[in-house]
Amino acid sequence: MSQESGRGLDQARRLLRAPSQAWWGSLPLRVVGTTLIGTLLVLVLGGWLLQQQAAAGIEKGKVASSLAEASTALDIIESSLRDSTGPASTTETITRAALGAVDRGSVGGQYQVLVSLPTSDIRTEKLDPSSVSSSLRQTVQDSLNASEPQLYWTSTQVRYLDGTDSVPGIVVGAVVGSPGANRYPVFFVFPMWQEQQTLRVVQQALITTSLAVVVGMMIIAYWVSRAVITPVRSARQAAERLASGQLADRMPVRGTDDLARLAVSMNYMASELQHRIRQLEELSRLQQRFVADVSHELRTPLTTVRLAADVIYDGRESFPALENRSAVLMRRELDRFEALLADLLEISRFDAGAAELILDEQDLCELVRAEVDALRPLAATRGVDLELKLPDSTCAADIDQRRIGRVLRNLLTNAIEHGEGRPVEVEVALNQTAVALTVRDHGVGFDASDSHNVFERFWRADRARARSIGGTGLGLAIAMEDVRLHGGNLAAWGRPMRGAQFRVTLPRRHGTTIASSPLPLVPRDLPRRRPVAKAIGRSPT
Repeated sequence: MSQESGRGLDQARRLLRAPSQAWWGSLPLRVVGTTLIGTLLVLVLGGWLLQQQAAAGIEKGKVASSLAEASTALDIIESSLRDSTGPASTTETITRAALGAVDRGSVGGQYQVLVSLPTSDIRTEKLDPSSVSSSLRQTVQDSLNASEPQLYWTSTQVRYLDGTDSVPGIVVGAVVGSPGANRYPVFFVFPMWQEQQTLRVVQQALITTSLAVVVGMMIIAYWVSRAVITPVRSARQAAERLASGQLADRMPVRGTDDLARLAVSMNYMASELQHRIRQLEELSRLQQRFVADVSHELRTPLTTVRLAADVIYDGRESFPALENRSAVLMRRELDRFEALLADLLEISRFDAGAAELILDEQDLCELVRAEVDALRPLAATRGVDLELKLPDSTCAADIDQRRIGRVLRNLLTNAIEHGEGRPVEVEVALNQTAVALTVRDHGVGFDASDSHNVFERFWRADRARARSIGGTGLGLAIAMEDVRLHGGNLAAWGRPMRGAQFRVTLPRRHGTTIASSPLPLVPRDLPRRRPVAKAIGRSPT
């Protein structure tokens, strides 16, 4: 269950990261998305402001027309009152005139009327009395004794008793009746049906226009991003082709704008780079040819000198002590000189790409055992004990026996020389895809930053330290090239005065991919850091 939950969390994280990766992985998507978001914000803000202004203007016009209509209706009611006598006649006249004003004009039913009498309210049939707010009622009631008639208005939600949906509206209130006589509040309720329909038409127009603007802006943004990105993408592809060695490729130049100048600069850089690389290739060829020619030319005089040195070395017993010592030194230095020429020739083959593998299925364990046994006498002279650890099964792999044997000799000789008389441990292991071996010494070692430098040609960790075994300084460089030729890898670990370990990893079948190395690069004999346990419990108070 824990593994399934872990996989579920990983899938959830990947799903959450997918939008972010898509956003940051596509410049057109960012341009179009940013344009879309910005356009939506501008349209929403602009549409809201336009709708507010339209609603305010419509409401202002409705208020003006409502006041004018209410004033006209009040004049009709006042003229009807002047023609009537008596309180009862006044009440009936106000009610009849107010309700009759509803159907006045060319379009009837433009507003509803409510007359507030002392006993009850007289209103049009379907008007809900709650449409007139109590605050407006109180305001008009307080103005019954005012000498000058005045109109009062407020916004409201017009409600109906017949189930019709409520609608915003304007309520205009006033007082009718002669001063000193019976006076009654009257309210004219103007629903805003037509104005609401007008606002809906404006909203639909805004939405339709906004959608059209958004689609248009997205198309324009995508077109602009493509127009800018296409030359940039061409420049990236041209740079990748240059990096892969296609130095003759050039970018097309169109126009005279900044993108065209970018293409011109890229083409100029490619031309200069091609020229410089050709110069370096020519110098490299000359250097390789010089090394090869010198190595070949030196072989003839070296053979002659070798013959003369062998004659002198064979007769050294009849020489005095000084001449005897000179013959031995000359023989040893000639051996080293001959090894140096052989290594230089091998390096020149690697540089020229002429090195070839002679692959055969071999048991790496047997090869390692043979090389270790061959070097035991040399190790004994330095007081070094060679310890060999082999697996129980065979370590069959496709290898070039001559080259891998040379790699082993170089690593073992290097460990014996720098081991400071301490044991050298050799271990071999294998897995499904690879075989590996490690050579571990406990000598002077080297800095961690020099783990790559050790494979450079003629590199030495301590230049004041003399080579006592007579290496050429090219052994590890040749070993690296031999391992690379097999499709494997050679790595080094070292620390000052804690020794060094070299690991060779080779594929079991040539041309296959190494999934992992069977042996660790860091030596197993090093002390491991233990994780710090976290204290769980209540902290002291």
